[in-house]
Amino acid sequence: MDKKKKVTVSKPTKQTPVLGRKRDASLDTSILNATLEMLAEEGFDGMTMDKIAIKVGTGKAACYRRWPSKVKLVKDALIWMNRNQLELEKIPDTGSLRNDFLAILKPHSMEEANAKLRVLGGLGTFWSDEEIEKKGITEIFGPWTEVNRTLMQRAMERGEISKKANIELVCKVLNSMATYRALIERKPPDKNLFIALIDQVVIPALKNPS
Repeated sequence: MDKKKKVTVSKPTKQTPVLGRKRDASLDTSILNATLEMLAEEGFDGMTMDKIAIKVGTGKAACYRRWPSKVKLVKDALIWMNRNQLELEKIPDTGSLRNDFLAILKPHSMEEANAKLRVLGGLGTFWSDEEIEKKGITEIFGPWTEVNRTLMQRAMERGEISKKANIELVCKVLNSMATYRALIERKPPDKNLFIALIDQVVIPALKNPS
């Protein structure tokens, strides 16, 4: 009787994973910048992912790998624009809520202010997108809300404003005023108007919420 042949099963060799190319952060910034420029030049309805790719000097696929749609790209570009106006790592803490609010205002040249107005004025049907209607405004003004909420929470902890103050409502009021100023009045930010809003509306509402 023949002996059965011993079958040797070789162990699979460990495969080294093939890593893709690292994402180029500088390209992200270039795409976001180009998006803002095209919003100011052609508006949301006139811009396309193809045009943005050409403006940046990259392929359309590179844009779609990062943002699956034009709406999502524009939303992130607006968030990025607002975030660049703030130094989130250096939120002021002067000991006074009023002074903290004034400290976060960065001086902007008229050219920068007008460029932002053109961006916001060119959004067109962007606002009618279902996702944007539901929570887009909240996300776009997220950086400002984050800072304003931090300032007011600090003021509450040191007893400067009422413990019953509706901080979230005040955040919405501040964002609404900024939106109205830009989209309805079509005017750049006005420091005197902001000071009046803080002194006559925001601070009284926080100190006397009833």
